Amino acid sequence: MKSSLALSTCWLSHRHNDGYAMLREVAELGFEYVELSHGVRITLVPGVLRAVEEGLIKVATTHNFCPLPTGVTQAAPNLFEPSSNESREQDQWLRHTKRSIDFAAQVNARAIVCHLGSVKFFWFNPTRNVRTYLRDHPGAGRNRDDQAYQALLEKSLAKLRRRMRPYWEQTKKSIGAVLDYAGEKGVKLGFENRERMDELPLDGDHLELLGAFPAGASCGYWHDVGHADLKEGMGLLRHREHLEKMAARTLGFHLHDVDAHGHDHQPIGAGHIDFEMVSQFWRPEHLLTLEFSPRLSVDDVRNSKERVETLLTQRFGA
Repeated sequence: MKSSLALSTCWLSHRHNDGYAMLREVAELGFEYVELSHGVRITLVPGVLRAVEEGLIKVATTHNFCPLPTGVTQAAPNLFEPSSNESREQDQWLRHTKRSIDFAAQVNARAIVCHLGSVKFFWFNPTRNVRTYLRDHPGAGRNRDDQAYQALLEKSLAKLRRRMRPYWEQTKKSIGAVLDYAGEKGVKLGFENRERMDELPLDGDHLELLGAFPAGASCGYWHDVGHADLKEGMGLLRHREHLEKMAARTLGFHLHDVDAHGHDHQPIGAGHIDFEMVSQFWRPEHLLTLEFSPRLSVDDVRNSKERVETLLTQRFGA
Protein backbone atom coordinates (compact mmCIF):
# COMPACT_ATOMS: atom_id res chain seq x y z
CA MET A 1 0.00 0.00 0.00
CA LYS A 2 1.26 3.48 -0.93
CA SER A 3 0.25 6.93 0.19
CA SER A 4 -2.28 8.54 -2.14
CA LEU A 5 -0.91 11.32 -4.37
CA ALA A 6 -3.24 14.21 -5.22
CA LEU A 7 -2.98 17.47 -7.13
CA SER A 8 -4.30 20.61 -5.46
CA THR A 9 -6.76 22.64 -7.50
CA CYS A 10 -4.86 25.79 -6.46
CA TRP A 11 -2.86 25.20 -9.66
CA LEU A 12 -5.85 25.48 -12.01
CA SER A 13 -9.11 26.56 -10.34
CA HIS A 14 -8.68 30.22 -11.34
CA ARG A 15 -8.89 29.39 -15.05
CA HIS A 16 -11.96 27.17 -14.91
CA ASN A 17 -15.62 28.12 -14.84
CA ASP A 18 -16.86 24.54 -14.74
CA GLY A 19 -15.91 22.23 -11.89
CA TYR A 20 -16.32 19.12 -14.01
CA ALA A 21 -13.86 20.39 -16.62
CA MET A 22 -11.44 21.35 -13.85
CA LEU A 23 -11.42 17.85 -12.37
CA ARG A 24 -11.31 16.23 -15.81
CA GLU A 25 -8.07 18.12 -16.46
CA VAL A 26 -6.63 16.78 -13.20
CA ALA A 27 -7.70 13.23 -14.09
CA GLU A 28 -6.24 13.52 -17.60
CA LEU A 29 -2.86 14.34 -16.04
CA GLY A 30 -3.00 10.87 -14.49
CA PHE A 31 -4.11 11.76 -10.96
CA GLU A 32 -6.53 9.44 -9.20
CA TYR A 33 -6.96 11.93 -6.35
CA VAL A 34 -7.43 15.67 -6.00
CA GLU A 35 -7.33 18.22 -3.21
CA LEU A 36 -10.11 20.79 -3.53
CA SER A 37 -8.29 23.89 -2.40
CA HIS A 38 -9.35 27.24 -0.97
CA GLY A 39 -9.91 28.76 -4.42
CA VAL A 40 -12.95 26.64 -5.31
CA ARG A 41 -15.73 29.11 -6.04
CA ILE A 42 -19.34 28.24 -5.33
CA THR A 43 -20.04 28.21 -9.07
CA LEU A 44 -17.62 25.28 -9.51
CA VAL A 45 -19.45 23.08 -6.99
CA PRO A 46 -22.14 21.53 -9.28
CA GLY A 47 -19.51 20.27 -11.70
CA VAL A 48 -17.31 19.04 -8.86
CA LEU A 49 -20.18 17.02 -7.40
CA ARG A 50 -21.03 15.52 -10.79
CA ALA A 51 -17.39 14.50 -11.35
CA VAL A 52 -17.23 12.83 -7.95
CA GLU A 53 -20.58 11.09 -8.39
CA GLU A 54 -19.50 9.73 -11.80
CA GLY A 55 -16.20 8.47 -10.36
CA LEU A 56 -14.07 10.67 -12.60
CA ILE A 57 -11.74 11.34 -9.66
CA LYS A 58 -11.56 10.87 -5.90
CA VAL A 59 -11.25 13.72 -3.42
CA ALA A 60 -8.52 13.01 -0.88
CA THR A 61 -8.67 16.33 0.97
CA THR A 62 -10.15 19.79 0.91
CA HIS A 63 -8.70 23.05 2.20
CA ASN A 64 -10.66 25.40 4.43
CA PHE A 65 -12.60 27.36 3.21
CA CYS A 66 -13.99 25.12 0.50
CA PRO A 67 -16.12 26.08 -1.23
CA LEU A 68 -15.43 29.80 -0.90
CA PRO A 69 -18.12 31.90 0.78
CA THR A 70 -20.72 33.26 -1.61
CA GLY A 71 -19.46 36.39 -3.37
CA VAL A 72 -15.77 35.58 -2.76
CA THR A 73 -14.05 34.78 -6.06
CA GLN A 74 -10.38 34.41 -5.11
CA ALA A 75 -8.52 32.07 -2.77
CA ALA A 76 -9.09 33.28 0.79
CA PRO A 77 -7.97 30.75 3.43
CA ASN A 78 -7.46 33.54 5.97
CA LEU A 79 -10.68 35.42 5.22
CA PHE A 80 -11.86 34.58 8.75
CA GLU A 81 -9.35 33.56 11.42
CA PRO A 82 -10.11 31.27 14.37
CA SER A 83 -7.73 33.36 16.48
CA SER A 84 -9.74 36.56 16.06
CA ASN A 85 -10.93 38.39 19.19
CA GLU A 86 -13.91 39.84 17.30
CA SER A 87 -17.12 37.89 17.88
CA ARG A 88 -18.43 38.48 14.36
CA GLU A 89 -15.29 37.02 12.78
CA GLN A 90 -15.37 34.10 15.21
CA ASP A 91 -18.96 33.36 14.18
CA GLN A 92 -18.08 33.58 10.49
CA TRP A 93 -15.10 31.26 10.89
CA LEU A 94 -17.28 28.75 12.74
CA ARG A 95 -20.09 28.93 10.17
CA HIS A 96 -17.89 28.58 7.12
CA THR A 97 -15.69 25.90 8.67
CA LYS A 98 -18.77 23.79 9.46
CA ARG A 99 -19.92 24.38 5.90
CA SER A 100 -16.51 23.21 4.66
CA ILE A 101 -16.78 20.11 6.84
CA ASP A 102 -20.20 19.36 5.35
CA PHE A 103 -18.80 19.70 1.83
CA ALA A 104 -15.75 17.55 2.63
CA ALA A 105 -18.06 14.81 3.89
CA GLN A 106 -20.24 15.15 0.80
CA VAL A 107 -17.29 14.54 -1.55
CA ASN A 108 -15.86 11.78 0.71
CA ALA A 109 -12.69 13.67 1.62
CA ARG A 110 -10.72 12.23 4.52
CA ALA A 111 -9.35 15.51 5.85
CA ILE A 112 -9.57 19.30 5.69
CA VAL A 113 -6.37 21.33 5.79
CA CYS A 114 -6.84 24.31 8.12
CA HIS A 115 -5.03 27.58 8.82
CA LEU A 116 -5.27 28.59 12.46
CA GLY A 117 -4.92 32.36 12.47
CA SER A 118 -2.23 34.75 13.61
CA VAL A 119 -1.04 37.14 16.29
CA LYS A 120 -2.05 40.76 15.64
CA PHE A 121 -0.08 43.86 16.62
CA PHE A 122 -1.61 47.32 16.84
CA TRP A 123 1.61 49.12 16.03
CA PHE A 124 4.92 47.41 15.40
CA ASN A 125 5.11 43.75 14.52
CA PRO A 126 8.51 42.44 15.75
CA THR A 127 8.72 39.97 12.89
CA ARG A 128 9.34 42.92 10.56
CA ASN A 129 12.87 43.35 11.92
CA VAL A 130 13.55 39.68 11.29
CA ARG A 131 12.43 39.95 7.67
CA THR A 132 14.53 43.08 7.16
CA TYR A 133 17.65 41.45 8.60
CA LEU A 134 17.21 38.37 6.41
CA ARG A 135 16.71 40.57 3.37
CA ASP A 136 20.00 42.36 4.07
CA HIS A 137 21.88 39.25 5.22
CA PRO A 138 20.80 36.29 3.05
CA GLY A 139 21.56 32.97 4.68
CA ALA A 140 21.69 34.37 8.23
CA GLY A 141 18.86 32.08 9.36
CA ARG A 142 20.77 28.93 8.43
CA ASN A 143 23.98 30.25 9.98
CA ARG A 144 23.74 29.52 13.69
CA ASP A 145 26.99 31.45 14.21
CA ASP A 146 25.42 34.81 13.29
CA GLN A 147 25.08 36.06 16.86
CA ALA A 148 23.44 39.33 15.90
CA TYR A 149 20.67 37.52 14.07
CA GLN A 150 20.23 34.93 16.82
CA ALA A 151 19.81 37.71 19.37
CA LEU A 152 17.28 39.51 17.16
CA LEU A 153 15.36 36.30 16.59
CA GLU A 154 15.22 35.50 20.31
CA LYS A 155 14.04 39.02 21.14
CA SER A 156 11.36 38.98 18.44
CA LEU A 157 10.07 35.55 19.48
CA ALA A 158 9.83 36.72 23.10
CA LYS A 159 7.71 39.72 22.04
CA LEU A 160 5.57 37.47 19.89
CA ARG A 161 4.93 35.04 22.72
CA ARG A 162 4.07 37.84 25.14
CA ARG A 163 1.44 39.04 22.72
CA MET A 164 0.04 35.73 21.51
CA ARG A 165 -1.79 34.25 24.51
CA PRO A 166 -5.35 35.57 23.85
CA TYR A 167 -5.07 34.67 20.16
CA TRP A 168 -3.74 31.20 20.97
CA GLU A 169 -6.47 30.54 23.52
CA GLN A 170 -9.15 31.69 21.07
CA THR A 171 -7.73 29.41 18.39
CA LYS A 172 -8.06 26.41 20.69
CA LYS A 173 -11.57 27.48 21.67
CA SER A 174 -12.59 27.81 18.01
CA ILE A 175 -11.22 24.37 17.16
CA GLY A 176 -13.05 22.88 20.14
CA ALA A 177 -16.30 24.27 18.75
CA VAL A 178 -16.00 22.26 15.50
CA LEU A 179 -14.00 19.19 16.47
CA ASP A 180 -16.92 16.96 17.48
CA TYR A 181 -18.83 18.09 14.41
CA ALA A 182 -15.93 17.00 12.17
CA GLY A 183 -15.78 13.66 13.97
CA GLU A 184 -19.49 13.07 13.44
CA LYS A 185 -19.02 13.73 9.74
CA GLY A 186 -16.02 11.40 9.50
CA VAL A 187 -13.60 14.16 8.52
CA LYS A 188 -10.27 14.97 10.18
CA LEU A 189 -8.94 18.50 10.61
CA GLY A 190 -5.31 18.85 9.54
CA PHE A 191 -3.59 21.77 11.28
CA GLU A 192 -1.02 23.13 8.85
CA ASN A 193 2.40 24.55 9.68
CA ARG A 194 2.58 28.07 8.31
CA GLU A 195 5.24 30.15 6.58
CA ARG A 196 4.96 33.45 8.45
CA MET A 197 6.57 33.86 11.84
CA ASP A 198 3.44 35.41 13.41
CA GLU A 199 1.02 32.73 12.20
CA LEU A 200 -0.31 30.09 14.57
CA PRO A 201 0.69 27.62 15.79
CA LEU A 202 4.27 28.72 16.40
CA ASP A 203 6.47 25.84 15.32
CA GLY A 204 7.17 24.57 18.81
CA ASP A 205 3.47 24.51 19.73
CA HIS A 206 1.94 21.93 17.39
CA LEU A 207 2.15 19.10 19.90
CA GLU A 208 0.73 21.31 22.65
CA LEU A 209 -2.23 22.11 20.43
CA LEU A 210 -2.95 18.48 19.60
CA GLY A 211 -2.51 17.54 23.25
CA ALA A 212 -5.21 20.03 24.24
CA PHE A 213 -7.88 17.77 22.72
CA PRO A 214 -9.05 14.30 23.78
CA ALA A 215 -7.20 11.23 22.57
CA GLY A 216 -8.78 10.04 19.36
CA ALA A 217 -10.11 13.49 18.46
CA SER A 218 -10.68 14.02 14.75
CA CYS A 219 -7.56 16.09 14.11
CA GLY A 220 -3.86 15.88 13.37
CA TYR A 221 -0.85 17.67 11.96
CA TRP A 222 -0.53 18.67 8.31
CA HIS A 223 3.04 19.18 7.10
CA ASP A 224 3.78 21.68 4.36
CA VAL A 225 7.34 21.01 3.22
CA GLY A 226 7.79 24.42 1.61
CA HIS A 227 6.68 26.27 4.72
CA ALA A 228 8.99 24.16 6.88
CA ASP A 229 11.90 24.96 4.56
CA LEU A 230 11.15 28.68 4.74
CA LYS A 231 11.08 28.46 8.54
CA GLU A 232 14.38 26.59 8.51
CA GLY A 233 15.76 29.44 6.43
CA MET A 234 14.69 31.80 9.20
CA GLY A 235 16.42 29.69 11.85
CA LEU A 236 13.12 28.77 13.50
CA LEU A 237 13.38 24.99 13.11
CA ARG A 238 15.34 22.15 11.61
CA HIS A 239 13.24 20.37 9.02
CA ARG A 240 14.19 16.78 9.84
CA GLU A 241 13.89 17.31 13.59
CA HIS A 242 10.46 18.85 13.15
CA LEU A 243 9.30 15.90 11.05
CA GLU A 244 10.60 13.49 13.66
CA LYS A 245 8.78 15.31 16.44
CA MET A 246 5.46 15.40 14.56
CA ALA A 247 5.63 11.97 12.90
CA ALA A 248 3.12 10.22 15.15
CA ARG A 249 0.47 12.89 14.60
CA THR A 250 0.97 13.62 10.89
CA LEU A 251 -2.00 13.18 8.54
CA GLY A 252 -0.42 14.28 5.29
CA PHE A 253 1.87 16.55 3.32
CA HIS A 254 1.75 19.47 0.94
CA LEU A 255 4.62 18.93 -1.48
CA HIS A 256 6.33 21.74 -3.40
CA ASP A 257 9.86 23.04 -3.70
CA VAL A 258 11.52 26.32 -2.67
CA ASP A 259 14.00 27.98 -5.01
CA ALA A 260 17.15 29.95 -4.22
CA HIS A 261 15.13 33.18 -4.04
CA GLY A 262 12.80 31.83 -1.37
CA HIS A 263 9.85 31.29 -3.74
CA ASP A 264 7.77 28.29 -2.72
CA HIS A 265 5.14 26.25 -4.61
CA GLN A 266 7.80 25.43 -7.22
CA PRO A 267 8.21 22.12 -9.14
CA ILE A 268 9.66 19.18 -7.24
CA GLY A 269 13.41 19.18 -7.88
CA ALA A 270 13.57 22.82 -8.96
CA GLY A 271 14.75 23.98 -5.55
CA HIS A 272 16.83 22.80 -2.63
CA ILE A 273 14.40 20.75 -0.50
CA ASP A 274 15.69 17.24 0.24
CA PHE A 275 12.67 15.18 -0.79
CA GLU A 276 14.46 11.90 -0.22
CA MET A 277 14.76 12.93 3.43
CA VAL A 278 11.11 14.01 3.53
CA SER A 279 9.96 10.73 1.95
CA GLN A 280 11.46 8.79 4.85
CA PHE A 281 8.57 10.11 6.96
CA TRP A 282 5.79 9.06 4.58
CA ARG A 283 3.50 6.29 5.77
CA PRO A 284 0.97 4.31 3.71
CA GLU A 285 -2.00 6.08 5.35
CA HIS A 286 -0.65 9.55 4.62
CA LEU A 287 -2.26 11.90 2.13
CA LEU A 288 0.24 13.56 -0.22
CA THR A 289 -0.71 16.61 -2.26
CA LEU A 290 1.24 18.48 -4.91
CA GLU A 291 0.47 22.15 -4.21
CA PHE A 292 1.72 24.37 -7.02
CA SER A 293 1.72 27.96 -8.14
CA PRO A 294 -0.65 28.65 -11.06
CA ARG A 295 2.40 29.89 -12.97
CA LEU A 296 3.81 26.37 -13.34
CA SER A 297 3.47 24.59 -16.68
CA VAL A 298 1.76 21.29 -17.40
CA ASP A 299 5.20 19.72 -17.87
CA ASP A 300 6.22 21.00 -14.42
CA VAL A 301 3.24 19.18 -12.93
CA ARG A 302 3.87 15.98 -14.88
CA ASN A 303 7.57 15.91 -14.01
CA SER A 304 6.86 16.59 -10.34
CA LYS A 305 4.32 13.77 -10.29
CA GLU A 306 6.88 11.39 -11.76
CA ARG A 307 9.53 12.43 -9.22
CA VAL A 308 7.20 11.84 -6.27
CA GLU A 309 5.96 8.54 -7.70
CA THR A 310 9.58 7.39 -7.97
CA LEU A 311 10.11 8.26 -4.31
CA LEU A 312 6.89 6.43 -3.39
CA THR A 313 8.13 3.31 -5.19
CA GLN A 314 11.47 3.53 -3.42
CA ARG A 315 9.69 3.93 -0.10
CA PHE A 316 6.92 1.34 -0.46
CA GLY A 317 7.76 -0.77 -3.49
CA ALA A 318 5.84 -1.13 -6.75
